[in-house]
Amino acid sequence: MTTPTTGRPLALVTGASSGIGYELAVQFAEHGFDLVVAAEDDGIAAAADKLRRDGGAQIQPVRVDLSTEQGVEELVSAVARTGRPLDALALNAGRGAGGAFVGGTNLRDELEIVDLNVRSTVHLAKRLLPGMVERGAGRVLFTSSIASTMPGPFQAVYNASKSFVQSFAEALRNELKDTGVTVTALMPGPTDTAFFERAEMQDTRVGAGKKDAPAEVAAQGFAALMKGDQTVTAGSLVNKVQTAAGKIIPDKLKAEQHRRMAEPGSGD
Repeated sequence: MTTPTTGRPLALVTGASSGIGYELAVQFAEHGFDLVVAAEDDGIAAAADKLRRDGGAQIQPVRVDLSTEQGVEELVSAVARTGRPLDALALNAGRGAGGAFVGGTNLRDELEIVDLNVRSTVHLAKRLLPGMVERGAGRVLFTSSIASTMPGPFQAVYNASKSFVQSFAEALRNELKDTGVTVTALMPGPTDTAFFERAEMQDTRVGAGKKDAPAEVAAQGFAALMKGDQTVTAGSLVNKVQTAAGKIIPDKLKAEQHRRMAEPGSGD
């Protein structure tokens, strides 16, 4: 069913029921966009209702599991049914799992991280970017992480997945530089969302430590997207310093630093 046009541009935000994803949706709505918002939990309906009340935008919620191929195709179909061009795409959905890779996490969780953080990102980009390129206009935001810059003991698969997202975003930016489509990578540090609870990392130093506000991270990410910046390290000055230092610190030392922050029990 074609959605009646409002004269506003259309954006898609994944992982939009809470946290950074919800706050990105707020930014889009406040800056004149209509939205398709997606998440796997039933909180997406409530999030959509709040976005409508607060911003006056036309909001279409889609409850879908993006860790599955079927879920990705359902979301692509939902966007197509609007009958409108997609002006902005924020690929934000992701999850993590804390613990030792051998004996501390289970295979199903690790593979779901790969499916959601990596596979669905590639799948959605492959299906939605061609339309932007054909029109010669569009903005794409990938939610990466400062975790992408370092090996991640006790978050081994999560950090690796974010390294993939960061590399993928930078490669696409180069490929698309003459098409009118911009690609921006958002690199937050520890943020005050449900991530650490879901990853069972509350007893770690990073899980128990100070975190950035998701609204601040999203506002910085949205501003960078609108400017067409390549990357933005969002949140505190500590994140920016850590990212800059990571360019010269050997991976071996970065791995040891990450271990001290993410090892179970380190926050006790």
